[in-house]
This record gives sequence, structure tokens and C-alpha cells, in this order.
Amino acid sequence: MAVSLSHLSFEHHRHSFGIGETKPRISWRFEGTAVDWEQTGYDLEIARGPDGVPKVFNVNSSESILVPWPDEPLQSAEYASVRARAHGKEGRPSADWSEVYTVETGLLENDDWAGAIPIAADRDTEVDAAHQPILFRKAFDVNSTVASARLYITSFGLYVAEINGKRVGDHVLAPGYQAYNFRHVYDTYDVTDLVQAGGNVIGATVGEGWYAGRFAFSPSKPRNLYGDTLGLQSLLVITAEDGSKQTIKSDLDWHANTGPIITSNLYDGETYDASKEIKDWSSPGLDDSSWLGVKELSTAGGSIVSPDGPPIKKLEEVKPKEIMQSDSGKTVIDFGQNLVGWLKVTVNGPAGTNISFVHTEVMENGEVATRPLRSAKATDTLLLSGNTTQNWEPSFTFHGFRYVQVTGWPSTTPLNGDSISAVVVYSDMERTGYFESSHELLNKFHENVIWGMKGNFLSVPTDCPQRDERLGWTGDAHAFMPTSNYLFDTAGFWRGWLKDANSEQMKNGLAIPSFYIPSDDIADTERDRVRKPTAIWGDIVVGNPYALYQFTGDMEMLQEQFEGAQAWIDKGIPRNAEQLWDRSSFQFGDWLDPLSPPEDAGRATTSPHLVADAYLIQMTRYLSEISAILEKPELAEQYSTQRDELIAAFQAAWITPFDVIANETQTALSLALHFDLHKDEDARKTAASTLRSIIANNTYLVGTGFAGTQQLGFALTDINATSDFYKMLLQTTVPSWLYQVSMGGTTTWERWDSLLPDGSVNPGEMTSFNHYAFGSVADWMHQKIGGLAIGKPGWKTIKVSPEPGGNITWAKASYTSPYGNVYSSWTVEDDGFHLEISVPPNAKAEVTLPGNTEVETVGSGKNTFFVEGYKVPE
Repeated sequence: MAVSLSHLSFEHHRHSFGIGETKPRISWRFEGTAVDWEQTGYDLEIARGPDGVPKVFNVNSSESILVPWPDEPLQSAEYASVRARAHGKEGRPSADWSEVYTVETGLLENDDWAGAIPIAADRDTEVDAAHQPILFRKAFDVNSTVASARLYITSFGLYVAEINGKRVGDHVLAPGYQAYNFRHVYDTYDVTDLVQAGGNVIGATVGEGWYAGRFAFSPSKPRNLYGDTLGLQSLLVITAEDGSKQTIKSDLDWHANTGPIITSNLYDGETYDASKEIKDWSSPGLDDSSWLGVKELSTAGGSIVSPDGPPIKKLEEVKPKEIMQSDSGKTVIDFGQNLVGWLKVTVNGPAGTNISFVHTEVMENGEVATRPLRSAKATDTLLLSGNTTQNWEPSFTFHGFRYVQVTGWPSTTPLNGDSISAVVVYSDMERTGYFESSHELLNKFHENVIWGMKGNFLSVPTDCPQRDERLGWTGDAHAFMPTSNYLFDTAGFWRGWLKDANSEQMKNGLAIPSFYIPSDDIADTERDRVRKPTAIWGDIVVGNPYALYQFTGDMEMLQEQFEGAQAWIDKGIPRNAEQLWDRSSFQFGDWLDPLSPPEDAGRATTSPHLVADAYLIQMTRYLSEISAILEKPELAEQYSTQRDELIAAFQAAWITPFDVIANETQTALSLALHFDLHKDEDARKTAASTLRSIIANNTYLVGTGFAGTQQLGFALTDINATSDFYKMLLQTTVPSWLYQVSMGGTTTWERWDSLLPDGSVNPGEMTSFNHYAFGSVADWMHQKIGGLAIGKPGWKTIKVSPEPGGNITWAKASYTSPYGNVYSSWTVEDDGFHLEISVPPNAKAEVTLPGNTEVETVGSGKNTFFVEGYKVPE
């Protein structure tokens, strides 16, 4: 019966250090198997600073997620120790005090930077060429014993910081990618252990990254999107034992130089010349009189803010699976997994040895396949100094790869798992969702979905990590968001990205979201795309806040995004006389429909404006619900009425003049069914029958692109045709989800047939092997096979309703909800269906068993259920 509290968190920060909120909302999870346990009140104990007297706040409330900060607001660079205790109903045990968790703010106001300015090397910057990374350095003395030290730092580019020759922190590709002209993130580090009494040096290397590198595909502006000069801004605050403070700020007293990194670009890779290393350059004692001076840097002008989401980190390491020879005799390493990151190399060889590494996702005709990279070189080059064993990995690039072609490797070092490995990087989100079943190929597909998400969640939700793109495409993010929210705690990640979406959308009152975010300073003039209203992609500003709210229950985030959501629906969408989408508007439509030709991914079998109109109706519904959640009843009614009017217009345009619907395709029928767009039950039954027939006649192969795939399984479940979707889900021929697995895929693909059955690469130019959008089907898998779905926002109520099929005899799913761990495990045995669930304290579950429509509500604890004689449908 014991109940305990764990994982106190502040806002949505995984690590509550250097946060930007002065009154951070507090959440806690529950552990334990107490039966029907509900919270009636809680206590929060807060102690401010190192010597603060604890204050206890008693609150009568059942809320345990995102509860208000009860004390006075935190000040800049202030920390507090917090613990919580929860009380159960009368006769139920209370949870004792949690462990103590700390929260610390960063620099909250511009004045807190104490005059630290952006600095750049006093040199001419490269013009229309790659920027060589810059070393920045400043020596300083500390005349007392250090009690604590904090480094606040960002760069105009990407940085790696050092103090006294030791690396600061474990962030990589910092400060990440954001809309720098609106929101420029800085990071906070505890560097107490690195600063010493006496002489010290702070240093940082800055590479071009997203800020000034070659990025996106504008022929008129291929680089320098936010600035053409690399720079640094930092403030080191040192607190002595007597409480006095010393600040070391970025100013004109720093020095700058170039070093061993010759170039380092996101697309093209890094060139490193070990002979140009400057020994101990960030340590005391170096004579830097020959180094360049620095100058003040004019920047893109965005506010310097603390991060909302987690930093990118090195989170895994993969050893080679096989080292082989290509057909032409080149050495190729197969890591066995398509991943995102870079190589970690240990090598010793003669001076001048030139080693190159070409990264690709697949092989074709016995060689590494570089064509899918388009113009990205994805090549790292290491030149050895010959003086010592070189331990090297790149600093300011990343690659999407499974295979690496190595040339120039010296014979003096064996090429094996001891000398080379792959480092996996992604945003440091907590893993929350798990799924497993009796179907091994399906399990492998689910693993591929996870790898696809890890490879594409680097500060922003990229569409692909390997070619000359890697942009935050909104249509992909819209499709995949529910799946991402289950697999990882994405709340902070999405919140930061959605802030950029809102800033860019509302600039100059346009109300139109970009195709990809950030994009405000990226022009795609060649194709006249980026800032045009288009469905699904633009709908991100409604659909994603709505989906994020369902998982988190965060009304504050929803309020932040309401202006943009309303502006999109009210002003951003060009309408025809019937208030549907204007027929001249540009649409991506059902992008990458399986029948779209390789040269034209948008030539789908479903009208793009039918797709756009269907999504408009669904977004209007969401906006009505959002208005109600935010206690705006008049707006809720207004958008509900608009939705009804739009449904009538949709029927007149797309359904009534036709036998069933204008396009009798899987996408058109699924959208109409799942979005409830039919005028009566007879029309709905006809559409349902037609959809099932189309699928059967297509031998249960997929017929949907980006617009239809996420909705297809739910549409079939809506019409009691879950068995049909199991047949689709478990197909292994193209186009199907498991085709990718049968072809050796280890991530999800951009095209259903990125790799053709004969092993050759699809001839289209968009042929990524790490594209998460079609992995959105995992949302259905979690809900209908695993049996776990949201009942009430934030998982206060859990829906447990597994629907077995496809001869799958067991499945289990778990999710770390804001209340604690949720678990469902079922098996079908000779005597029938067995289900075991676990519900965390302060939550409930609504359980529906297979073949039954009755809903049983249970409280916290473990429960078992049984359906006698149940057999798994084929």
C-alpha cells in the first residue's frame, strides 16, 4: 500500500539548471501499487539559497502536475531546494517527503549579463566560403578559494567551451538550432570544479553550424543565414567563500586564433589537421601575444534566452558490425544501424597521413550510395601530425549513416572496434514509451521508429539527417507528433520549437506558418516555397499544441500558442466562397503517396484540395476544443458552428456529386471517416464498405502518403475493421511498413520504396532512409495493440482497450506518464484473453475488453482481467 513521490520536475525541464522561469510550475510522479489512491492535498518545502530557512506550503488540491510555484519569484541566478509530500484520502496512507530536488535560474534580464558582449575575431570573415572555426581565449586570475562558479555561454555558430584545458559540460552542437533572430539560446554550466585559485584560462572554439554555415537550398543565399561572422558571448561568475563575486565576461580583452579545424560544415563534414593543433591553448601559461584581437559583433538581434528543451548530447556508442571491401576494393565499415552522429577515432600514423570518411545510409551495386545525399559531401577528413596517437571526433558537423567508406587509413593502426566507433547524438529527452509483441518483425519496425526519432530530433524535428536539407519540416512533425510524445518526453523540445513557429508566423502580421521551422531567414526562391499557406504543414500551429496538451495537460503552453492557432484559421488560410480552401492555393497534399512517381512526390491519387479541406475541418474542431479548454466559451461555440458549416460545404464539394467521394482512395475515405465528415449513417456505411473493398482489392497494401497514413488505422478501427488494418500492418511487400524491415532497414524511410525490391535506390531525388513520418503508425500500435491511450489530458485518466488481431498472441506496452508508470500486458492463451494493467496513484483507467463495449473504471494499483474462450482474430 506504500506510495512515494519521485521525479520532481520544474516546468518541462529534464534538468532544472539555468532555467528561465521565475515561478516554475512543479510536477511529481508517484510510485507504488496502492489501490484506488487519490491525492487530496500536498505540501511543498522550499529553501532558498545555501542557507535559506525552509518554508512549507500546504495546498488542498488533487493536482500533481504543473502546480503553481507557491513562493516569491526566483531572481536571476538563484537556486532553491524543493521537496514534496502528498496526502491521500481519509483512511489512505500519505506519501512521505520526496527526495530534495534543486532548481536554479539562469540570467533573466539583459543587465544580468554584466556587460558581456558578442565578440568576433578581429579579422576579415570569409566571403561566400566556409568559415574556419575560431578559437577564443582569455586568461584571468582568481585570488580566493572558489565556492562556486557558473558559466553562461552562447555562440553565433556552435561552440565547445574549455576552462584550464578541460571541456565544459557534455552538450554538443550547442546551443542548438533555433530562430536566432527571435530566440537565441544560451547554456548554463556549473564549472566550480574547473576554476582554481590562481591563474586560469577560459576558451571556446566556435564553428559555423546553422547560424552561418551552408544550410538549406536557396541558390541566392546558400550560407550565412543569420550572420556571416562567428562569435561568442559568455559570462563566467565566480563566487568566493566569503560571498564576493568575480565576473569574467566576453569583451575586447579576449584573444582569437584559428586552429586545427580547417572547415566544419553540417552538410559537407569536417576537415581536421592535427599538425595545426595549439598545445594547451586553453590552459594557463600560453603566450597569446601573437594571437588576434577581438571586436564587438553585430548579431541577428534575437533575445538571449535560456532553453526550453534539452540539449543535444552524445548518448550512445555503436561498434562496427562488419568491416568489408566494396566491389571496387575500398574499405567500408558497416555499423549495422542507420544512426545520426559521427565517428570516434583512435589512430597513429605517419605525419601527413590523410584519412577520409564518407558517410552513407545504404550501399548500392557494391559501393556506398552517395546519390541520396544530393550535394552534401558528408565527408570528414583527418590529417595526422605523426607525433602521437590521435584521439579525434568532429565538433561541428553530424551525419546520418550506417556505412562509412574509409580511405587512407594507416597500416600502423588496426581498423577495428578499438580504433573506430560511431557516436550517436540527439536531444537528451527522457525515454518514456515502450512496446513489444509476439510479432518479431513488428517489434523490429517499432525499434526502427525509435531510431528514426532519435536521428531526427536534434534541437528541431528534422525531416532527414543525411542530405543537404535537415530542416524542421512541419508536415512531418504534424504527422509524427503523437508517436513522438509517447516514445519520449518531448514537452520541452516541442515548446521551444513552437515558440519559434509562433514568432515566425506572426512576424509582420502574416499569420502564415512556414513550411519548415526555423525558416524566417531561409529563402527557397527557386521553387517559390516557404511562406505560403498550405494545409497540414501550416496546420502545425493548431494540431501540435493540441496534441501536446493531450499528453501534458499544459494549459500555459496552450495559451502561448492560441494566438497563432486562431490567426491561422481566421486569417492565414485563403478561402473560397464556401469558406473551404481556395482552389488556387499551393498544396503538398498526400505527399509521397505510394503511386506518386519518383520525379514528383506530390502527384498523389487524392486531390490535394480534398485533403486540405478535410484537415481544415479537423483543425477547426481542435480550435473549438482549445477555446473551451482555455475557458473561451463564445469562441468555442463560434468554431464549432464553423466546423458544421464547413462539413456541409465539404459534402457539397466532395461527396454529394459522387457515388461515394470524389476520389475513392484510402486517404480520401480515411480522412472523411476519421474526421466524421459524412452527413448521415448510410453515407458513412457506404464509405466504410468502399474503403474496405479498396484495401482488399489492393491486397492489403498501403495506399496513403503523409496526409493519410497517420489516420488510416484509426479510420479502420472507427468502422470496426481493425482486422483489415492488421492485415495491412503485417504485409512485407512494397508498399508496406514491414517491407522496409524485410529489406534490412533499421530506420523508417521517406518513400515506401526508398530501396527498390532489387536492392537499388529509388531514382527520385528525395530518397532518405531516415524519415520518421510513416512511423506515425506506431501511434495506432501503442493504442490498439499495446492498449494504452489518453483518457483525460495529461494521462489523468488512461484508456486501456487492446484490440488483438493478426494472430499476435501477446503484447505489452508501458508509458511513463506525468503521474507515474502506466503498464498494460495481455496474452491470449488456450482458455482465453488475459490482461494485466498497472495504474499509478492519483490516476484512473477506463478498461474495455476485446469483444465488449462495457467500460470498467478502476483506480490505481494492479488489476487483472479475463475474457473466457477469446481467440485472436486473424
